[in-house]
Amino acid sequence: MELMTNDRLQQLVKMVRAFIFIVSILAISLFLMIGGILIYAKSKGAPPLSVTQSSIIYSKDGSIIGEAHSGEKRYWVALEDISPHMIDATISVEDRRFFRHHGFDPKRIAGALIADIKAMAKVQGASTISQQYARNLFLEHEKTWKRKIDEALYTIRIEANYTKEEILEGYLNTIYYGHGAYGVESASHYYFGKSASELNRAEATMLAGIPKGPSVFSPFNDQERAVSRQKIVLQSMVENNHITSEEAARTLDEPLVYGEREHLPKEFMAPYFQDAVRAVIRHDLKLQEELEMGGLHIYTTLDPKLQEIAEEQIEATFDPESDMQVGFVSMDPKTGKVLALVGGRNYEESPYNRVTQAERQPGSTFKPFLYYRALEKGFTPSTGFRSEKTTFQVDDGRSTYTPHNFNHYYANGPLTMMQALPLSDNVFAVKTHLLLGKEELVKQAKKLGITSQVKEVPSLALGTSPVRVLDMAHAYGIFANGGKEVEPVFIEKVVNYRGEVLFEREAESEQILDPDVTFVLNHLMTGMFDTTLNGYMAVTGNAIKDQLTRPYAGKSGSTETDSWMIGYTPQLVSAVWTGYDKDRSITLWTEKQYAKQIWAGFMERALDNRSVVAFRPTENVTGVQVNPQSGLLATSDCPVSRLTYYVKGTEPTEYCQPNLEELDEATEVPEEPPEKEEQWWKKLVPWM
Repeated sequence: MELMTNDRLQQLVKMVRAFIFIVSILAISLFLMIGGILIYAKSKGAPPLSVTQSSIIYSKDGSIIGEAHSGEKRYWVALEDISPHMIDATISVEDRRFFRHHGFDPKRIAGALIADIKAMAKVQGASTISQQYARNLFLEHEKTWKRKIDEALYTIRIEANYTKEEILEGYLNTIYYGHGAYGVESASHYYFGKSASELNRAEATMLAGIPKGPSVFSPFNDQERAVSRQKIVLQSMVENNHITSEEAARTLDEPLVYGEREHLPKEFMAPYFQDAVRAVIRHDLKLQEELEMGGLHIYTTLDPKLQEIAEEQIEATFDPESDMQVGFVSMDPKTGKVLALVGGRNYEESPYNRVTQAERQPGSTFKPFLYYRALEKGFTPSTGFRSEKTTFQVDDGRSTYTPHNFNHYYANGPLTMMQALPLSDNVFAVKTHLLLGKEELVKQAKKLGITSQVKEVPSLALGTSPVRVLDMAHAYGIFANGGKEVEPVFIEKVVNYRGEVLFEREAESEQILDPDVTFVLNHLMTGMFDTTLNGYMAVTGNAIKDQLTRPYAGKSGSTETDSWMIGYTPQLVSAVWTGYDKDRSITLWTEKQYAKQIWAGFMERALDNRSVVAFRPTENVTGVQVNPQSGLLATSDCPVSRLTYYVKGTEPTEYCQPNLEELDEATEVPEEPPEKEEQWWKKLVPWM
């Protein structure tokens, strides 16, 4: 009997030892497994928490004009910019021990398991906020063992590498609230028309219940079920000691005022401008990847008031039945900021941007580039040529070129530069071009920011090489600001969703043109609207001069298929192109006037409440009264005189004579050629 007792005791001891051994092995295995998982999580590093978000585009006054997104309306906000009511409600209903566990909640898992066994069905979830976040970021929502394992591994990695606050912020900015709203900021605006930071307790508890089943618990789909879910959220907050039962009851009784079911942004304007902004982000700022991921806050130069004026003016000018198109841009010449842009008449029908993408022949709007170069090389406003039908021998006599004036009108006599520019005399322009040398105009165009390939041909003086509207506005802006190079600017600043500045514009300008010559040219270009310069035909701005209430400088241009008007003050420069997309001729007189009418209407309205600013003469110029036809100093015997500016020392010294019928060719050819340009007049050909 005693022997049996000893045997049993020994067996019991062996069993205890075996149990301890097995438990130890299991404990060591578990420890090694957990340690291995933690090592794995650390070795793999922090998984990227970035998700595609909507990028918001702002105008210069801070209003929202549009967005860029990949199909999901999501606007990232920092945790401190989310209402505490929303944070408490979400944690209470989704994962009340969120700040106490390490990614998994054993107590909740056990509770869910017991509930499922009792119901003999899957009735209760046990996923923590960290698990849901991992699922939303990296995984499909298929119910497979592989997905569960991957979810667990991602959850461990997230918990091992991020703080609870970072995880919660990411979760609230990621979850789906129904109706295309991803993240709490988008949902707040969609359901209540306010930011997530402004949500009160009633609104927050309604929103917090939706992610459980967005199609089921949305108040827009089923108000009764949404309120039932809100009760569960409030009860969870009571149990989690965030509020009392009395506060929960009062919250439930509080009426909810829903918004207009609009996502951010509430405004959408200037779609062609927005496309240009995206192009700058991608190609100039090299932020393609950041744009794809989204979450950018893009602060632009667009002036909503000027944009509205431009769009209204274009719509009011065009015949609704016309198929003509338009390219319009307005800029601040001092800074280069693009204030308004219209790339076509209907973005939905054609998103092709005729300001930044299309290249069209500029016609006579190219002539100011030529005349600036001529003035720089020694010409003056009084320099004259005969205006008559002329055939030029070009290419060393191998070919000929015969330009024609509008409707084949010619002065058939002497013409000065001060008249040739506002009358848009083509013969005068080609003579000037060939005299200077064809390469000079090409150099000048490039210097003024023309990016298109322009050809060294006689007709270049008449604008036969296609260019972009934006480049032309840029070039005229340089004239308007006194000769300083200022690039077109669309974006002031780009900030990512974390508030980090990715780009901020630095104001820069460089004097690239002679300020004295630039002023002389600017004053010459005001002649477009001055009828004292009428000659063998009226000045080209005659049709719109009565609409203008302040001094402007400008130039129009036309080809068979293109109509242009570009003009400016020191405060604003605007360029307009009108025409057909497929090289169809403009035949109707009213259609030929569209560009001028749009420009005049816009400029007058845009500057309506601003002071009148004229171009201020520089120190090295002098103004004298000159007879436009002769280019000589005016006297009481001369029928017409105009105040005309010259670089000091180049003004005329002779007085005009009454009944003067003919002017010596090349009246004011300089006696001394510019430095490094010896004997330029030796280039004269027989037509001189």
